[in-house]
Amino acid sequence: MKQVTVPTLQVEAYASLAGEAAVERICALARPLEGLRVVHVNATAYGGGVVELLYPLVGLMNGLGIPTEWWVLEGTDAFFNVTKTAHNGLQGADVAIDPAMQAIYREVNLANSRFDWDRYDLVIIHDPQPAALASLVGERKAPWIWRCHIDLSTPNPDVWAWIRPYVAAYDGAIFSLAQYVQRDLTLPLIAIIPPSINPLSEKNRDLEPAEVEAVLERFGIDRNRPLITQISRFDPWKDPLGVIDAYRLVKEAIPGVQLLLVGSMATDDPEGWTFYDRTLRRAGEDGDIFVLANLHGVHDREVNAFQRASDVIIQKSLREGFGLTVTEGLWKGRPVVGGETGGIPLQIQDGQNGFLVDSVEACAERTRWLLEHPDEASQMGARGREHVREHFLSTRELEDHLQLMARALKITPPVTPREGLFLAG
Repeated sequence: MKQVTVPTLQVEAYASLAGEAAVERICALARPLEGLRVVHVNATAYGGGVVELLYPLVGLMNGLGIPTEWWVLEGTDAFFNVTKTAHNGLQGADVAIDPAMQAIYREVNLANSRFDWDRYDLVIIHDPQPAALASLVGERKAPWIWRCHIDLSTPNPDVWAWIRPYVAAYDGAIFSLAQYVQRDLTLPLIAIIPPSINPLSEKNRDLEPAEVEAVLERFGIDRNRPLITQISRFDPWKDPLGVIDAYRLVKEAIPGVQLLLVGSMATDDPEGWTFYDRTLRRAGEDGDIFVLANLHGVHDREVNAFQRASDVIIQKSLREGFGLTVTEGLWKGRPVVGGETGGIPLQIQDGQNGFLVDSVEACAERTRWLLEHPDEASQMGARGREHVREHFLSTRELEDHLQLMARALKITPPVTPREGLFLAG
C-alpha cells in the first residue's frame, strides 16, 4: 500500500463558517481521544468523493492531536475492472462476479493485507475495493469499521451476497443514509454519517470575480450567455448523456445556452475513459457544449470557478451515494437540479433550493424555468448555501467521526451525539 500525505488543518479556522459552538464541541470530543492512532484505507488518492472527504478529515484529526494516516491499496487493472463491476452491481446493475473475478479480488486484498495493522487503535476501510481486508488480516487488536459511500438502496442480490461475508467481518459500518443499511447485515456498531465538503479547500473557497472570469476565458466559455454545468465522473450512473439531451431541449427555447460537463478521471475507474468517449460522441460538433476533464488542466480551482459562473448546476444521477457536487453547487449559492435518487433528496429541498427530477424532460423543464426566473433562482441559491452551512460542512462530519471513534473504543464522549447518528451500538 502507499501512504497519502495530507496537510495538517486547524479546526479553529472553520469557526467563522461553521460557528464557534461547533468548534468547541469538536475540541471537547477530541480531548479524550488525543494520541490514539487511526488509519483510513481506500482505493485511490485522486478523483471521486471519497478523496474529497479524506483530505479534510485526516488533516483535521491530526490537527486535533489524533494521529491519523491515509493509505491507498495497490491493485492491477484486472482488479479495478472487477471492483468497478462490483460497484455497479451494488448500485443495482445486472452484472455478475464470476469465480475468476472473485479470485482476482481476494488475491489483491490478500497482498494488501500484509501490513502492520497493530500500530493503530482504529481502522476504517472505505468502499468495496478493500472490503476483504478485515477477513484476511488474522487476529485484530483494534476495531475495524467499513465505510460505504455508494447507493446500496437496491443492490444486485448476487453481488451483495458475494461481498456480504467480507462486510460481516467488521466490528461496525458507516453508511451515508439509513436506507442503505441492508437488513441481513447485523454488526455491533452502525452509524449514519452523510458526507460533507471542506469550505476552505481550493474547490470551495471564495474566489474573486476576476479569477472566475480568467478561467472562463481560458476555456472559451462566454460569460455573457447562460451556462448550465454538471460536475461528475464520466459514468453511466451520472447520466451525462441525459444531461446533453436535456440541454438540447432547453436550447430550443433559449438558443444562447451553453453546457459544461466536467469530470475527473480517477485511477480506480477504468470504465470512465470509455464513457468519456461516449459523452464526446453524444456532444458531437455542438460548439456550445464543453466536455472537460483533469487532462485539460481542469483542477479544483477551475471547478470552483465553473460552479460560481453557472446559472444552473445539474446533477442528473440515476444512482448516487450522496452527491458532493450537489453540496458544492449549493454552497456556491447556485440552484441545483438533481436526480431524485440516493443522497440528493437529503440536500435538495424540492422547490426551495433546487429541483428534484426523474427524467430528461423534467430536467429540461426545471432548468429552463430557473434560467427564465433569475430572481427566484438567486433566492433558491441563497437558501441552498445556508442548508449546506447547517448540515454538510466538514466540521459536522468530523464531529460525527469523533463520536464514532469514542463509541468504537468504548470511551464516554463529553458531548451528546446528534440524533440519528447511531442505528446500532
